[in-house]
Amino acid sequence: MRIARYSVADQIRYGTVELAQDSGQFPDSVADLSGDPVVEPVKLTGARHALSEVRLLAPVLPRSKVIGVARSYLPTVGADDPAAGQPPQVFLKPNTSVIGPDDPVVVPRLSRDTGLEGELAVVIGRICRQVPLERVPEVIFGYTVANDVTARDYLGFDLPWGIAKGFDDFTPLGPWIVTHLSLEEVSNLTIRTRLDGREVQHGTTKQLRLGVAELVSYLSQVMTLLPGDLVLTGTPPGACQIQPGQLMEVEIEEIGRLSNPVIAQEA
Repeated sequence: MRIARYSVADQIRYGTVELAQDSGQFPDSVADLSGDPVVEPVKLTGARHALSEVRLLAPVLPRSKVIGVARSYLPTVGADDPAAGQPPQVFLKPNTSVIGPDDPVVVPRLSRDTGLEGELAVVIGRICRQVPLERVPEVIFGYTVANDVTARDYLGFDLPWGIAKGFDDFTPLGPWIVTHLSLEEVSNLTIRTRLDGREVQHGTTKQLRLGVAELVSYLSQVMTLLPGDLVLTGTPPGACQIQPGQLMEVEIEEIGRLSNPVIAQEA
């Protein structure tokens, strides 16, 4: 199932996305839901809208936190891991950094080297802590596409990573949340990032130092995870600088494609 958060007739709604390629029963459309499926029981209302007639928003607005994981990808599948046995490097991003599909990413005047990072994002579906590996599927609501935009010049200062990654607009998400993928399926998804149509990142989740289950279980030992929390699992090699006027696209197979234009901050 694909869960979208969208705007239509000046109202923000949730719905299930049905693509013509899946069954041919409907054209690309969204079937309206009665509430927020991440945090409450919902049901279909009977209303339906063409996908082209709604504005897709960030599929989830974290009420608590966005958790990022740095340096989580090996250069190739099966490569030796120089950090084997060490805990993952974790940082927090504010929820004010979250934007949706097609929303512009504003390059801040404070940064001279802002970069893109295409990532798989995990959406937490229930309050949890101290989650053993075998129970991780019970706490995951689904998966979406993320772009962990970073003011890379700020990584060189003695500052928390959350500063470099926490500017407004620095966490594009979308186009929707996919809820039907198993952990096994998620462990081998291709990620491609394009800048103005040119591919700059091409990797697979097989390159993750720690798989999704291991990451979620570890994080739950450190902090309580709440419904709607996001785990950004890291980015494959190839992250690069962006400039105003460019178009970023992150595509993850079985999930979807996220596009965002880059603009300059107004004086």
